[in-house]
Order: sequence, then structure tokens, then C-alpha cells
Amino acid sequence: MPTYEYECQKCGKTFDLFQNISDKPIKKCTLCKDGKVKRLIGTGAGILFKGSGFYTTDYRSDSYNKGAKADSKPASSESSGSKTKKSKSSGSSSTKKAS
Repeated sequence: MPTYEYECQKCGKTFDLFQNISDKPIKKCTLCKDGKVKRLIGTGAGILFKGSGFYTTDYRSDSYNKGAKADSKPASSESSGSKTKKSKSSGSSSTKKAS
């Protein structure tokens, strides 16, 4: 149920009223009980998104999430040593074709 904002034409005060959408606007002020009221145009309610986010990746299967975690782990010292060997050997070796 939405909250509507009203302003009294007599006392000038504004107040909020919690009503059904199907309810008709009230006619008399609930504060001074005598003045005529006018319903104000409000900004509406804000939407709050709580949690880690609402992305398609949030709903991935458990097996996909386990594989992604395994891929994101840091490389071991063996793999970093092999990269060093490759870079040294690739720069110094050159092959020529025999004719």
C-alpha cells in the first residue's frame, strides 16, 4: 500500500497517509479536522537492492563457481620457473633452413 502526501489548505500543514491504491483521496484535514486537503504529487518509493548484486553470475551453478575459484588461484612456483626458462631460450635460439 502506498503512502500519499496531503497538504491542508487551511492550516498549511502537510502529512502522510497510508492508503490502498483503490481508496479515494480524503477531503478533510486529519490534523485540524476542518480544512480542505489537496493530495500532493510525490516522488514515490525508492527501490533498495541489497546483497552482492543482481547479475547473471550470481546464479551460476556450484560446479561453475568451483571451477572459477580453481582458475583464480595464484600460480605455483613451478609454473613461474618454466616461464623464465621459456623466455631465455626463445630469445637466444634461432634456426636456419638448410638448402
